[in-house]
Amino acid sequence: MVTSEMVTGQRPLRGLGRGMAAAALMLLSVAAAAVTFQAPLDATDWQLESSRFSCRLTQSIPDFGTAVFEHNAGEEVQFVLRSARASLMGKQTRITSEPPSWWAGRAPRQIGMIEDQSRDTDLRVRSLMARDMLASLSSGYLPTFTNGQWMGTTEPVKVAISAANFGAAYESYVDCVASLLPVNYRQIARSAVLFPSGQWRLSDATKKRLDTVALYVKNDPSITTIYVDGHSDNVGRRLSNRDLSRQRAEAVSQYLAQAGVGEEMITTRYHGERYPVVDNRGQENRARNRRVTVRLEREQ
Repeated sequence: MVTSEMVTGQRPLRGLGRGMAAAALMLLSVAAAAVTFQAPLDATDWQLESSRFSCRLTQSIPDFGTAVFEHNAGEEVQFVLRSARASLMGKQTRITSEPPSWWAGRAPRQIGMIEDQSRDTDLRVRSLMARDMLASLSSGYLPTFTNGQWMGTTEPVKVAISAANFGAAYESYVDCVASLLPVNYRQIARSAVLFPSGQWRLSDATKKRLDTVALYVKNDPSITTIYVDGHSDNVGRRLSNRDLSRQRAEAVSQYLAQAGVGEEMITTRYHGERYPVVDNRGQENRARNRRVTVRLEREQ
């Protein structure tokens, strides 16, 4: 729904005759007319797409685009106002939390500002402001994007997200977020666990990390292969280091299998000191080389 709002000045125009003041107020009102995009109350529809990897809550805004709250596993909630017309809003778009029209006397609250997105097709909002927008909606307020230069003119434009029918959708969204995995594929696809010098047994921290790897693999059917590669530093004999890297890799592979990962998915390899990530000068560098890497591969 597209509407036009008229906003008149609140202070008297001093030094002008009554006729001139009335004319000036009329000009100010015309200049302040705002084009508003908002879903009608009886047509506001919230849609939730949910999985253990992502929760996406959307509302269609007629004649403008789509409001999207997206919370991916292992990350903070993000908000995107998707529209082919978003770039026409220009620079310095203000985000406010505005009361609905029937809450007379309640003042809007500022959420934040988006600077210079005139070249983008979407308006993107940082996590902190996205959380404020969700809190506003759950309280019945309307997160509203306002810009004073619609399509390069001096005409203001507003894009409001309706709070109608939000309660039930938000409850389902909160349940979805609570069931998200602790990490996403990008965060877990490459992991490295470290070992003390001469040791191959798994520490509690290593087991916790491998538990997270196993949990993700068991929930993502697109994972086909897990490569487990053992490494060592260059202290000691080369053959001994190769054997130590084998023990480390096998300890990791066995733990993953015990955690429920199919053994047929796991490829275990060991390389001794052949592939350091940094040179072996100094204790800190050698500590980084005493490692097992776990790499997940998806089907193409």
